[in-house]
Amino acid sequence: MATKRLIALDVLRGLTISLMILVNNPGSWSYVYAPLRHSKWHGCTPTDLVFPFFLFIVGVSMWFSFKKYGTGLTKKGLLKVLKRFSIIFLLGLFLNAFPKFDFEHLRFFGVLQRIAIAYAIAAILCMQFNYKQLFVVFVTILLGYWILLYWGGTDDVYSLTSNVVAKVDLFLFGENHVYKGFGIPFDPEGLLSAIPSIATVILGYFTGRIIENSNNITAVIKKMVVFGAIIAIIGWFWGYLFPINKPLWTSPYVLYTGGLAMLFLAFLLWIIDIKKITTWSKPFIHFGTNPLFIFVFSGIYAKTIIYLVKFTNSDGEILTGYSYLYKEVFVPIAGNMNGSLLFAVTHIIFFWLLTYILYRKKIFIKI
Repeated sequence: MATKRLIALDVLRGLTISLMILVNNPGSWSYVYAPLRHSKWHGCTPTDLVFPFFLFIVGVSMWFSFKKYGTGLTKKGLLKVLKRFSIIFLLGLFLNAFPKFDFEHLRFFGVLQRIAIAYAIAAILCMQFNYKQLFVVFVTILLGYWILLYWGGTDDVYSLTSNVVAKVDLFLFGENHVYKGFGIPFDPEGLLSAIPSIATVILGYFTGRIIENSNNITAVIKKMVVFGAIIAIIGWFWGYLFPINKPLWTSPYVLYTGGLAMLFLAFLLWIIDIKKITTWSKPFIHFGTNPLFIFVFSGIYAKTIIYLVKFTNSDGEILTGYSYLYKEVFVPIAGNMNGSLLFAVTHIIFFWLLTYILYRKKIFIKI
């Protein structure tokens, strides 16, 4: 298929970023509808699809962008990858540190750091190896990670308390520098679990190859539906032996979410390129043109109104700017649960307006 810009891919990128904002910014974490929560451990909710979808998109984009660097791992291509890795990783560290900059308790990893690691290693692998070799690498990553978790853990090897992923992060970085949102020190974006996320990017890269090597858009869609369904089904059934789990980023999770990403991209290609139904997609194109910038900005914004902005309500209670907006503006309008959702949706609209202004002014901030 002719390699014109894939509007459907831009839309999927924008949808993914807007969903990231939605699930990361409820008015209150006590009032969140179940589909907008991550699985507590094993399983996969719609929210658990957001991050792997983004890494899948990174892989699809890599197929088209890497052609300019020639065949094989070139110095120009490697320097470009390492530069981007450094910028994204350091932005992630900054976002973790802001605004307290308590380096003694700084979390080393996070979403941006995971994106940086998965992108950089996958990019080097994709430039170095041909398609057949890369498929062997892909399978080796998935099976090798399964063996690593099975033999490296203790007792229930896939549980929160006895998995090898946590042990490695704690050994290398110490308790002060990992995520504690699970009640114990465990980082869902830690170092060891970054390994299978590389495979998620590679799966996107394979999808880019399918798109370019097909004769027309109809053939692309048919192939993606078949492959996407098969991959997702394999991941689902493998999950009975090796649980589908986002915090561990298990191998079946890679296949299940990657297959669904392929199916969803095929659906968008059908809607946008075949049916020509495009009006609805424009806001997501705006989001998709500055995805990492708006993610970073939304994180800085949220931390600013949580830690740096204070208000006193009518009862004399001092609230953060975040809590004040939720309790004093959105709860009176829609109640606790729907007010929490309305808070998140309003922020999607707010950040979309920013991306729309950037789009109109042709400002595209490359990260």
